[in-house]
Amino acid sequence: MDAASRRSCHFVALIILSISPILCFAGGASKKCDVFSGSWVFDQSYPTSDYSATCPFLRSEFDCQKYGRPDRHYLNYRWQPSGCNLPRFNGVRFLEKMRGKQIMFVGDSVILNQYNSLICLLHAAVPNSNISAPYPTHYVTFQDYEVTVTYLWSHYLVDVVEESFGRVLKLDSIRDGGDKWKQVDVLVFDIGFWWYVKGNRKGWDFVQDGNTIVKDMDRTTAMAKALATWGRWVNSDVNTTKTRVFFEGIFPAHYRGFEWGKPGLRDCSRETVPVAGSRYPGGLPSIAGVVEGELRKVKRNKHVHFLNVTTLSQLRIDGHPATYNGADGRMDCTHWCVAGVPDTWNQLLYLFLLA
Repeated sequence: MDAASRRSCHFVALIILSISPILCFAGGASKKCDVFSGSWVFDQSYPTSDYSATCPFLRSEFDCQKYGRPDRHYLNYRWQPSGCNLPRFNGVRFLEKMRGKQIMFVGDSVILNQYNSLICLLHAAVPNSNISAPYPTHYVTFQDYEVTVTYLWSHYLVDVVEESFGRVLKLDSIRDGGDKWKQVDVLVFDIGFWWYVKGNRKGWDFVQDGNTIVKDMDRTTAMAKALATWGRWVNSDVNTTKTRVFFEGIFPAHYRGFEWGKPGLRDCSRETVPVAGSRYPGGLPSIAGVVEGELRKVKRNKHVHFLNVTTLSQLRIDGHPATYNGADGRMDCTHWCVAGVPDTWNQLLYLFLLA
């Protein structure tokens, strides 16, 4: 596809249950384009909106510029798919397309990164519009468009129930959030980090699988069972003619330098540029296959879209706050600077929602 054709492409999203690519129609002919396969390129025209100093909703943990990050080049990288170009994020068009709708992000604090990025991108597009934000960390309404964007904590997607003997992680129950989720128009889910937390930080004391209750079990197996429960909930409870459902790929952390070719490094603090090329030396995390496998089991007519952002995020070893954050300067190579990489996740969400 030549440059002129790429510039004129209109994108049509396919059902991603089979992890299909995007179809890009150019000059009357269709060409497949996997928008999740590509590389990061330096582009002086990016960012399209540097909202770091003006967004009233920007959380301190993600505000790298405010907390002294000396470089800004991490803001100038644009995701370039191998066979096409992505449309730039247009906040006004996004709001017009979503007029009267509710968008909800459900998951851990990394998808909170994406929620924070989206409301800041939208605010930058309509800074003088009427905005209601009674709980800006998880509930913002753009009143002129009647668009509400919310965030709901759910580390495991399935329920954690307080019993007389302790907190029980119920792998086959999704009652706690399910009724709230299915009321909205767009749902974006993630899963990952909290399934591997041990000690006092984990959010449960026992795991229940069917009628069996144990102190612990293989965490990957437990996560797969929870995802299967989530899939059954989508199949039985979600009307996807009303509600569009998205599931994010595994979000990577960068604490092991050998994964990106720098043995001996134990964090991301020295990184200022992405990994070159389209391949991450450390390969995909093993749990990425678990997520894809379970998503494939959801009924095809349910239109669950898989936003496979794992590899493109792995390549951004430079995208984390490190010590430039409002979390007492603790090393953070798990979350992401906002503005930054989460803007690209929302650019991809924008592509699918507008298709």
